[in-house]
Amino acid sequence: MEENKKDFDESIVEENTSESSAEEQQEEASEKAAGADENAAGDTAGSEEEEESNEPGGKKKKKSVRALEIELKKSEEKLADVTDKYQRLMAEFENARKRNAKEQSRMYDIGAKEVLAKLLPVVDNFERGLDALSDEEKEGAFAQGIEKIYQQLMTVFDEIGVKAMDAAGKEFNPDFHNAVMHVEDEELGENLVVEEFQKGYMYKDSVLRHSMVKVAN
Repeated sequence: MEENKKDFDESIVEENTSESSAEEQQEEASEKAAGADENAAGDTAGSEEEEESNEPGGKKKKKSVRALEIELKKSEEKLADVTDKYQRLMAEFENARKRNAKEQSRMYDIGAKEVLAKLLPVVDNFERGLDALSDEEKEGAFAQGIEKIYQQLMTVFDEIGVKAMDAAGKEFNPDFHNAVMHVEDEELGENLVVEEFQKGYMYKDSVLRHSMVKVAN
């Protein structure tokens, strides 16, 4: 009887122990499941943090592009300013070069006119000497040599821009003619050059020597 009771008590203890073990296993399984959920939640939070950390990086990249655009715009403005200054400087240099060339040409013409004006009396003497020759003398070798020298001199004058005015028969113009005598003649036109005593010459567009003329009133 007592042995049966002992066996019954032991079976009850074993049953209680089994039940306790089952509960412990269930609790351990629940804890593992909860840990897995927490790890999954942690992974999700980590990926969200990565996305959030990537987002500021994207903004920083956008700011860098914006900064480069601003720098590029400033560089273009600076280049435009430098180009404008360069063009202005080149224009000023070109204007200065033209003014200098024009001034040099003017000074050259002034010097040339002084020399050419001194040669004109030589031309006058050539013409007087040739006009004084008779027709027979003009056929001689010496006279023909003088004629050729005179023609050569006039060719050089023409090449450098010296030309005779030939005022006879033209309207008197005080800018080109120097009236040294007047004649009253109704048959002649008024204010007309009727005779040229000394030839006038032009050097390019300026008067080298005024013509000495007689004018009809």
